[in-house]
Amino acid sequence: MVRRPVDGEVHVHYGQIYVESDPDSSGPDLDEAFAGQTAGLCGAAIPGALWLTTGLHTGDVGFTVEVHDRVPPLDPAWEDVVEVSFRPLSVDSALTEWAGEDAWELDLEMTDYRVRYCAQGMDRAFQQDTRLDEEPQVDRYLLQFWPAPPEADRVLRQSAEIAAYWHDHARRQPSPATPAERAERAERAESECAAALAQERADRERELAFEQWEWGGRLPGQALREVGGNVCGLLEFDADLVHAIDAAGPGTQRTVALLAARRACEAAGLTRLDWITEALTALAEGRPLPAPFDDPERVWQTLESDPRVPNGTVGRAVPPVRPPFRPPAAPGASTPESQQASYAVTGPATTATWSTEPLGTSNPPGPGSRTLRVTFGVPDPSLRMSQPHMAVPALLGAAEADPLRAALDAVFAAVVTYGEDYPALLQDIWSVCAGPT
Repeated sequence: MVRRPVDGEVHVHYGQIYVESDPDSSGPDLDEAFAGQTAGLCGAAIPGALWLTTGLHTGDVGFTVEVHDRVPPLDPAWEDVVEVSFRPLSVDSALTEWAGEDAWELDLEMTDYRVRYCAQGMDRAFQQDTRLDEEPQVDRYLLQFWPAPPEADRVLRQSAEIAAYWHDHARRQPSPATPAERAERAERAESECAAALAQERADRERELAFEQWEWGGRLPGQALREVGGNVCGLLEFDADLVHAIDAAGPGTQRTVALLAARRACEAAGLTRLDWITEALTALAEGRPLPAPFDDPERVWQTLESDPRVPNGTVGRAVPPVRPPFRPPAAPGASTPESQQASYAVTGPATTATWSTEPLGTSNPPGPGSRTLRVTFGVPDPSLRMSQPHMAVPALLGAAEADPLRAALDAVFAAVVTYGEDYPALLQDIWSVCAGPT
């Protein structure tokens, strides 16, 4: 009695194909499959699996699987032959291609089998490496099973040089792990996996909690996440207002942007300038900003050269103290680092050429250059801000194409323009977001 569940051609990658019967396994490992063997073409050291080596690296090879009820005769046509013992771990044994690209059910019983793996043309196939669809078959293989008690693996015939190489590789492998060692290894791997998943969940919970803290106690919507601009700056002053502006809709956002720009210009004393009032009128009518606002460099040149621009300054706007971040209790989880607040560069600095090298005798500042001072830590409370220079960004921000970005940038610039008096401005913004009572 002989049964042939596979008879034709199969596809191989990396010169390998497998017999698998363990539903919980992800496939055999090369060195582990041949541990303790003397035969190197059919690795049987992993329970329930066989690693079958071919001469061809990639392409189709001839392949037949036979299941016999007794030991079959050995055909002298086969050039390389090895035998191993094998016992399936389930009733779902299958011949499986690399990466599970295809599989053939073998219908083997859960009993002890002797396995004979026969090869022909291995060296020619190894030298060719890859077989294309239109090319003739180079190597072929026969895999035979029959019931038999376990015994040592054997090399029955060896002709190919590549087969000799794999036999030598097998003989250099250490003894296979004992069942107890395998169980301990599996238990350790399972424990490590569970710990990693727990750590991942804990870190994710802390990340979400930290993000909620950064956004004032609630998670932002997609629009707020992507808006950019000075959203981080405004969050420090009134996170609830940021979410209210986001929820208000485009119409209200445009109204907020215009109000913030107008209030900023009023606070800075700029509304008596014709080019400022013309820009505010254009904003109110939904038109593009007129000159000089169509050229960022001209805006600041005009602000510097117009003698009617007042010289008013204001104390720095200081945001309220917020409670520190308190992460959820989760032993072993790392606290995420605070994201750097991103602020848009506004004012004459937008046209500057930047250099991180310190000024000195070798690179003195050029004619008409400006110096930017960057302070790390708590700013000097006596620092005064030029209101006209802070108000113009509110006007520019209000003209942004995205209504949400326009509202947030204009309000933040207006907050800086108001300085220590910013709470009065935010009350007016809140009244617009709340709508009529």
